[in-house]
Amino acid sequence: MTITQVTYLTFAVVLVLALVFDLGMLSKKDSVVSIKKALYQTLFWVGLSLGFCVFLFFEKNSVVATKYFTAYLMEWSLSVDNIFVFILIFTFFKVDARDTGRALLIGILLAIVLRIIFITIGIGLIERFHWLLYIFGAFLLYTGVRLFFQKEEDEFDPAKSKIYRILTKYLRISSVQTHGKYMIKENGKTYFTNLALVVLMLAGIDLVFAMDSIPTVVSLVKEKSAKSFSQDDVLVIYSSNIFAVLGLRSLFFLLQGAVNKFDYLQQGIAVVLAFIGVKMLVEYFNIHISIYISLIVIVFCLATSILYSVYRQKIKESPDIDDSSI
Repeated sequence: MTITQVTYLTFAVVLVLALVFDLGMLSKKDSVVSIKKALYQTLFWVGLSLGFCVFLFFEKNSVVATKYFTAYLMEWSLSVDNIFVFILIFTFFKVDARDTGRALLIGILLAIVLRIIFITIGIGLIERFHWLLYIFGAFLLYTGVRLFFQKEEDEFDPAKSKIYRILTKYLRISSVQTHGKYMIKENGKTYFTNLALVVLMLAGIDLVFAMDSIPTVVSLVKEKSAKSFSQDDVLVIYSSNIFAVLGLRSLFFLLQGAVNKFDYLQQGIAVVLAFIGVKMLVEYFNIHISIYISLIVIVFCLATSILYSVYRQKIKESPDIDDSSI
């Protein structure tokens, strides 16, 4: 077997074993996920993801490992936006705490399948039409600028989303509140429950977010001089996406009580998206920004936005400081 085949096999085996462990030990049906359990799950998935990065370093080289770590960090940070929206969806449908963990898991697994399809199509299109990268670059630059100035009142409303309208238009949805059921029969007809609607919305919303994140990762890992994606690049794109999305569930439970603590993380992510957009566009002029510089920019923007969010939060909570004067 080649080194690449061994790497893919290792990734697949580790992924399957991790899912079995997660499902069997950490995500039992009808169980409520506590903050403590969510912390253990988050550490488990982050540790596994970083372990795979170390594996790539020794099995491949430092460049591939750096690409993977940068792509994973980017996907992981973008997944925070998913969490905000996911919390709104679960709140809107008033999902029972006992059903939240399993519904979130099914939705994320479905999202991974859709992402794999989306990535495969995207890679094929970019290899055939290289100029698409410049369109993606302009799109990311526009998205970054729009996200930076987006106001809180523009918050996602599940009932007004296109995904919700499409699903409720073409699927038979039952208004009966059920526990742990995704389909029920009424008057001889099969109906989807609100829980099933939640799962489908989670997968659909994640795919919408993937329209930003996947072009971003593609730009980070693809070498400008290469006319097509190398096997290492494809591996990095798939693995970073899958690991980041799988860790999203535990991150959801860990952050659901602290979503308002990072008010300026959105601006940090926006700057990163704009930077990646510019990175893709300037390659037209044979200007290539290395993966190491990209990693530094991503870490700096995310760390600065998080630290500033915490600083502003402390000011708001301090009774001795007038926030309006700052």
